Amino acid sequence: MSVDEPIRTQPTAAAAPDSDYLEKRQLKGGTAGWLLLAGLGVSYVVSGDYSGWNFGLAEGGFGGLAIAAVIIAAMYVCLVLGMAELSSALPAAGGGYTFARRALGPWGGFATGTAILIEYSIAPAAIATFIGAYVESLNLFGITDGWWVYLVVYAIFIAIHLSGAGEALKVMFVITGIALVGLIVFAVSAVGEFDLGNLTNIVPTDAAGASDLLPFGYIGIWAAIPFAIWFFLAIEGVPLAAEETANPERNVPRGIIAAMGVLVVTCVAVLILTTGAGGADAMSASGNPLVEALGGSSMATVVNYIGLAGLVASFFSIIYAYSRQLFALSRAGYLPTALSVTNSRKTPTLALIVPGVIGFLLSLTGEGALLLNMAVFGAALSYVLIMVSHIVLRRREPDMPRPYRTPGGVVTTGFALVVAVIAVIATFLVDTVAALCCLGVFAVFMAYFALYSRHRLVAASPDEEFAALARAEEDLR
Repeated sequence: MSVDEPIRTQPTAAAAPDSDYLEKRQLKGGTAGWLLLAGLGVSYVVSGDYSGWNFGLAEGGFGGLAIAAVIIAAMYVCLVLGMAELSSALPAAGGGYTFARRALGPWGGFATGTAILIEYSIAPAAIATFIGAYVESLNLFGITDGWWVYLVVYAIFIAIHLSGAGEALKVMFVITGIALVGLIVFAVSAVGEFDLGNLTNIVPTDAAGASDLLPFGYIGIWAAIPFAIWFFLAIEGVPLAAEETANPERNVPRGIIAAMGVLVVTCVAVLILTTGAGGADAMSASGNPLVEALGGSSMATVVNYIGLAGLVASFFSIIYAYSRQLFALSRAGYLPTALSVTNSRKTPTLALIVPGVIGFLLSLTGEGALLLNMAVFGAALSYVLIMVSHIVLRRREPDMPRPYRTPGGVVTTGFALVVAVIAVIATFLVDTVAALCCLGVFAVFMAYFALYSRHRLVAASPDEEFAALARAEEDLR
């Protein structure tokens, strides 16, 4: 057999590892501790504080978005606690896909991995449009057309990732620190501009339940949910770093929980202070809301420059996330195995480049709000499947080693599951065409699996071995 040809099996089969195949698909272990993982979690999300969430004001007003944000924050807390348990029990680069593969079999695993891949491939494209808006507002280099910005950021940051995970994560940590400083500068400056009346300056419609606080009525709360998700979108990507983490059973849960704590604080501060300083009506369509909320003050320029760091931090880290998700699916044979081959720096070359090209092409639409809704569809669908996985594993494998256990157990993850289902439906409420496009892409991936790759899974991959071990344990009972 050629060294490039992996051992392939039916989904239920087991085979001896092919060391040559796996040798070409190795990540560099031990490059991250819990603090770096916490930074990664914040980095994934921090751009959501700087732009994107504010489009929810146009759907629900301040009251609708605030209520949606409370519901979604609670969902994410429960989601993170559930994922902390799963990541301690199943530390592998597949993250949510790995968990679902163990709980729901190859179909459920691939469905979850596909949903995550849709989210992570589209989210950078949305963030690129926001980066373009910040660059244009600064009039940097005389740029008035964002596509040059999109091309440059994709090229530079993919190149940094190709240099190695340790180097990339350290760069990301520094950029994230700068972004958090920017939020502090903004918060201090916005307090002086705050006006309570600005929170409710959108004229109420004639929708059921409409008021100054809920100008679009009760339905506005539901419609605002996808935009509230932008405050926390992608934190679930922390477990994707498991194979590159020292002592992942301990450090991944600590990192993701610490990151969630920081993000709850930034969500509250940004939502209230931005809307109160700039006004709900003006902020509802802004590409750089934190800057516009401060008007023409000197601090606005400072926040604008630092805001770029926030957007870049998320853009940079989500590139890491999509590459690891694609790497894991490819290594296990669900997607073409060439995509998981790593370079001399132990980074997956094609897994970084291919989604980057797709994301760049999507960014050329310039439709940040539409791309945001598409990314949220993929995310919310993955949350549904991951929470189902937690519940199934608690019921079916109660004795599986779990160094960390979710407080509240299946009640906690059950709540997150219900809200995630509501969020999936809400994406159709906001933009039916965008949601249907994502559903179509999802269906194409599942058809590929049904007709081709499910017969070519690689038993030697960690995720398939987890499943094989589970079957063996079941047979011994």
